[in-house]
Amino acid sequence: MKYTWEEFARKMGIEVGRLENREAKELKRFVDELTAPTHCRFCQGLDLGIENPVHHPSYELTPACNHDCIFCYSNVAVKLGKAPKPGYYGWENPKAITVSQYGEPLISPRIVEVNKMLRERFPEARLDLQTNGSLLTEELWEKLDFDLVMISLDASTREGHFKITGRDTFENVVNALRIVGQDKRVRSVVRTIFMPGINDDDIPKIAELAASLGIDEMMLQPLTIHRLNEERLRKAGLDFDRAESVRELLKAAMEAKKYIDVRIRGCLLVQLKKMDALTLYNVYKVSRDVAPLVKRRKLDIEETCDGGFRSFLEDVPLDRLESSLKRRGIAYVRTEAFIRFSRGGVEVTVFKNGKVLIKGVSGRTEAEEILGEITG
Repeated sequence: MKYTWEEFARKMGIEVGRLENREAKELKRFVDELTAPTHCRFCQGLDLGIENPVHHPSYELTPACNHDCIFCYSNVAVKLGKAPKPGYYGWENPKAITVSQYGEPLISPRIVEVNKMLRERFPEARLDLQTNGSLLTEELWEKLDFDLVMISLDASTREGHFKITGRDTFENVVNALRIVGQDKRVRSVVRTIFMPGINDDDIPKIAELAASLGIDEMMLQPLTIHRLNEERLRKAGLDFDRAESVRELLKAAMEAKKYIDVRIRGCLLVQLKKMDALTLYNVYKVSRDVAPLVKRRKLDIEETCDGGFRSFLEDVPLDRLESSLKRRGIAYVRTEAFIRFSRGGVEVTVFKNGKVLIKGVSGRTEAEEILGEITG
């Protein structure tokens, strides 16, 4: 005979109410009602059936940033020499592209050029801009063409903003939220990192402020604690234990939900939805044990002395490339060592060992586009 958990508890002489955790049930209901952030749509991390998911593509403009945030993974990547070089990191026919995952894209003088290039090259893709907002002006906004804009804000006051970013740019960021929030042609998102002990009280205030400026959505993200940032976070007052608690993250999201459409990272959310209430209430290590590692393929490219470009790809079987060229009706020559094809005066040679040579392109941007097609 099967029993419900309540019936089983009574048979064991245990009062049902002692096993019932009302807060856990409330969190479970909240999670079940949440939807993934708009930015996360089309990311493979939403599909638990994919063993090694990858993010949708990104275009990296620069690892440099005018902020110096105490939690920043981009700073860590720069210090370790692992920051991606400028260029397109993705494949052919993407559904979404982010500009960019590292550094502050609006620092780059190429932001308008790259935005236009991506729109022309990938007309069907959703283009997402991820920025700290401090350099966004009305004049620049008129030149940009994105479908979704994420602006980072982790404090509700000028003083708190300076404590986290090291820069006195709070009013600039608020103005950027106002600019984007007024433009209903785009999906506007305020992106906030949950740092208990540092910005607990700020999160609902940020949500209220963003909503008042017309922002559509808050993307509340758990803090990923990098070893090189630990001391700065500790000095700022981070509660490390609470920072890795799903319960604490969800409680903060529930408070923000009173003011704005709040969402949490999609690859985390799909995992949480599979948990029962008590597991959800007690699970820890948000960014290390729960969310799947979502990788992005790198496409490093460098200029050669004769004006061409070269790169090295780890996983492009010649058979797959040959099938792609046949399908697209592109003429090619194949030997045991390489495949060579031409397209509009551009000559591309892909070697069996992964080396790629591109000649006859107008510049780096065109070479990056071709390299993206090869890896598609």
